[in-house]
Amino acid sequence: MLMRTDPFREFDRLAQQVFGTSTARPSAMPMDAYRSGDDFVVHFDLPGIDPETIELDVERNVLNVRAERRSPAPEGAETVVAERPTGTFTRQLFLGDTLDTERIDASYDAGVLTLRIPVAEQAKPRRIQITGGGDRKQIRG
Repeated sequence: MLMRTDPFREFDRLAQQVFGTSTARPSAMPMDAYRSGDDFVVHFDLPGIDPETIELDVERNVLNVRAERRSPAPEGAETVVAERPTGTFTRQLFLGDTLDTERIDASYDAGVLTLRIPVAEQAKPRRIQITGGGDRKQIRG
């Protein structure tokens, strides 16, 4: 199970709608998450991010994603328009105990960071044998 939370995301979105400007902190990175077979797959949109600036860490089932987008303008250049957000982007996901945080696979392609988080073996359905009487039967548990 995957749980998501960002208590300030809705405030940022509301401030943008009301005031028509962006807030001081860059908005959270948009994501999609779904289960596919024995994996949870999470996609983060990170266009224009240098893969060297992406950091992932897991501590006590909390996954932290951090990435930085720097301005492409060279130092001393006169900026005419700067609409693309720069700075540090962070996102925190709370992972359920049913996920194997020791085997997370991460890849970055075409501006999308993809994480594959396997379902823990103990969380997968398994058959349990029942003995008794003369017949042995299996019950899915």
